[in-house]
Amino acid sequence: MALPEPSIDQWLAEAKQDPQAAQCGMYLTHNGVVRATPKAQVREGIEGLPEVSCVEFSYDADGLEQAVEEAKTWPGVYYVRVWLNEGRVNVGDSLMYVLIGADIRPNCIDALQRLVGHIKNDLVVEKEISA
Repeated sequence: MALPEPSIDQWLAEAKQDPQAAQCGMYLTHNGVVRATPKAQVREGIEGLPEVSCVEFSYDADGLEQAVEEAKTWPGVYYVRVWLNEGRVNVGDSLMYVLIGADIRPNCIDALQRLVGHIKNDLVVEKEISA
């Protein structure tokens, strides 16, 4: 069973109260969602695959904690928060939320891409279940 999702509005309000908030000129969020189109079709162009009904989702909690701490050392990054779902997650439901606060746009965009990429490539296990 999937976990309750956090509130991005609440996260942003909390981020703006953080002791480092005065250093942040930008916040970016990522919300990864289960889609019906299989990953192999979207990423590799393989046609004729059945639609996805849900995803079995798990992750390396220790690795995620380390990744968040490392991201806080990247250039211009002052705030990092991540939530990952677990278990069976249905199409349309969230797999992850990531919030990055940084000094300037290039640092914020780069950090968000780098952290989300690391999480997706190295820390999560997603098994698509066909409809």
